[in-house]
Amino acid sequence: MIFREMRQKKQELSRQEIADILHKGTSGVLALLGDNDYPYAVPISYVYDDGKIYFHGAKSGHKIDAIQRTEKASFCVIDKDLVVPEEYTTYFRSVIAFGQIRIIEGDLEKRAAIEKLAIKYAPEDTAASRDHAINSGWKPLCVLEMTIDHITGKEAIGLVKEKEKLNRL
Repeated sequence: MIFREMRQKKQELSRQEIADILHKGTSGVLALLGDNDYPYAVPISYVYDDGKIYFHGAKSGHKIDAIQRTEKASFCVIDKDLVVPEEYTTYFRSVIAFGQIRIIEGDLEKRAAIEKLAIKYAPEDTAASRDHAINSGWKPLCVLEMTIDHITGKEAIGLVKEKEKLNRL
């Protein structure tokens, strides 16, 4: 499968910068093919681990129907969005991933993925408390895994220029 190359190569983020943004971020927008072929984009919490992105939610609804229709998805995380009025622009930094999304069916795999999410969002929680929370919500829980086929990161030219200035100093 061929994906478009980024036009503004100078603004492209490195693989490490992309990974850092995905690890640091707490939410993004998952885009799927929704009802009647309309795009369906939903804000969602996630965890990035080992080149995959994991989500959780209910076992039914618009998101699940869309995933059952087609496994293709994209996911966007905005790391920075600073409005710069005097320049009529924003200083942004973002990542977009394209990939295949699936519903995790096996209990062991589902448990491992939901634990990654739980640890990300409640890192100070005890294992016992985490187990209790996961077990109490287990029955209605759906966990999704997105395998990334292509990923890019981009930042505003103003941020590129700031980096270049710092590197010259």
